[in-house]
Amino acid sequence: MSAVRTLIDLLAGRRDAATLAPRDWDGVIGVARAEAMLATLAHRVEGAALPPPVAALFADQRAAAAVAQRQALWEAEMARRALVPEGIAFVLLKGTAYAAAGLSCSTGRQIGDLDILVGRHDIGRAENALLRAGWEWVKEDAYDDAYYREHMHELPPLIHKARDRMIDVHHTILPRTHRTTPDALALLSDAVPAGEGFTMLCPTDMAVHCAAHMLADGDLQGGLRNLWDFHCLTREFAAADPLFWGKLDGRADLHGLRGAVHRAARLARDVYGTVLPSGWDRHDASDDWFRRRLLARDDWGRGTDLALQQAFYIRSHWLRMPPALLARHLWTKWRKR
Repeated sequence: MSAVRTLIDLLAGRRDAATLAPRDWDGVIGVARAEAMLATLAHRVEGAALPPPVAALFADQRAAAAVAQRQALWEAEMARRALVPEGIAFVLLKGTAYAAAGLSCSTGRQIGDLDILVGRHDIGRAENALLRAGWEWVKEDAYDDAYYREHMHELPPLIHKARDRMIDVHHTILPRTHRTTPDALALLSDAVPAGEGFTMLCPTDMAVHCAAHMLADGDLQGGLRNLWDFHCLTREFAAADPLFWGKLDGRADLHGLRGAVHRAARLARDVYGTVLPSGWDRHDASDDWFRRRLLARDDWGRGTDLALQQAFYIRSHWLRMPPALLARHLWTKWRKR
């Protein structure tokens, strides 16, 4: 069995970690590291009989993940101190939201940038407030700055000059040039309280955003982790609300993302064993290509099937931009290189 499939089976609970031979761990650890899931795996196999070097590595990973989550929540607090006095409300997104709410997918999850959502009408004031509070621009290139402001769903990324932590300030969840236009006002108005006094997307919107980030605005790089988020989110929300899947269907329609959400659900079923309700549990032959892309790693954690990776990269840009804009953007980036 390949290392990537062994990793998936360990995460899904279909394989006992104690049955792996010491040599098997090299590949599993390499793939888990490449997919930014090493600490997640460390938590999933905690308590199992492991080779001493693996047990030591996983203990370090669990400790490091706990520190990283505290840092992420502190960074969210710093954003709150910069924005709330200016009357700017914001919603936590992605990993920091999961951590603030104590959701199961946050266990061991690596958190990079702080992602927040503010109203489009507040985007300029939020930018100025963060700049005054010590954040500064990452991208100094005039073309990149203009591209973000005219076409993207977020400000150009900012980094704090003292803490060296990045923040992405979104005003919606897909690029403005994308073929799909989610209802940004509904995302904000229906947000719910999270832990630590923060606000996050409502459960259905959180699952929609996860699917959109993975399938409508990306090339599936890091897809196994994003799919794990979707699997954990839907399982947890459905356990708390028997009507969740029906609500998710309606919410996906509202945002124009029904196809992405249903595909994410099918992939989560096929990869991690997500239990789907009637109406969701069907088969689509095109899912084969997405599964191949998700599993395209060798036993060293290196990407394989480079032609397929390139095809998904092109697909991600095709979804984000109309043809004329895409051609101009690629031409400009090529000339700059």
